[in-house]
Amino acid sequence: MAPAAPLFDARHLRKRYGDAVVVDDLSFSIAPGECLGVIGPNGAGKTTTIRMCLGQAAPDAGSITAYGLPMPQEALAIKAKVGVVSQFDSLDPDFSCAENLLVYGRYFGLPDARIRARIPQLLEFAALAHKADARPGELSGGMRRRLALARALVNDPQLLLLDEPTTGLDPQARHLMWERLQLLLQQGKSILLTTHFMDEAERLCSRLLVLDRGRKIAEGTPRELIAQHLEPDVVEAYGPGAVALAHSPLRDLAGRVEVSGETAFFYTQDARPLLDALDRHAGIGVLHRPANLEDLFLKLAGRQIREDG
Repeated sequence: MAPAAPLFDARHLRKRYGDAVVVDDLSFSIAPGECLGVIGPNGAGKTTTIRMCLGQAAPDAGSITAYGLPMPQEALAIKAKVGVVSQFDSLDPDFSCAENLLVYGRYFGLPDARIRARIPQLLEFAALAHKADARPGELSGGMRRRLALARALVNDPQLLLLDEPTTGLDPQARHLMWERLQLLLQQGKSILLTTHFMDEAERLCSRLLVLDRGRKIAEGTPRELIAQHLEPDVVEAYGPGAVALAHSPLRDLAGRVEVSGETAFFYTQDARPLLDALDRHAGIGVLHRPANLEDLFLKLAGRQIREDG
């Protein structure tokens, strides 16, 4: 049985602002029912990529098709079939939750009767049925983000573009948002997700793109990428004298050693000899764990903080 045609397909995208190449020869596709995550440091080109996917910025080179239609030539037709949750709150503060959904649905040319029929189930999905008459200013940050997600579903899209949808939320609100996104994936929706949260990417995404300075530097499932680029075990040593251990003979017990702040990270195929050796160093705190997406991100993109947007 042949694989399903991609719902969304981007080929060799390139975007330049002045002398800076922000997106450089980027290709990816999204299959029906798939969550594709895009991760990378500040300045990696994630938001510019989303803007091109929405027709808000035209690529200097390359092509985008969604539902078989070319972007930006068929931008209006594509947007009618796509749901969007942006980084920033764009809810209308003067309207109630229900009114926000009604007015937004009108932008798609949907009849009021059809929108009103969908509003209760959308509010129920967002766990906001009890807040139908509340205005966004009366809601918590997590509630506003769930309302934004419900609004993005008003036209019943098969494809959702979510640009850092849980930024600024507390852990409980993030987990509730994740539950709602997992429900959408179970319903067969497709999602393009940009995020800075590696646990979010590992939890939701069936496949990941890692971007850096506009280029794709890795692609695969979370587990594939971890296995391909990392040793399986990580031993963190912290406390007085821990950093010195990174430059001691202990480093020979690991495949790779990194230092961040006052912590030494030992990446190894077999942690037992290293753990035994660290037991002999009094006062050193030790954490032994499997390698994760955050380790992958830091290896591929580096530990240095970047201030460029």
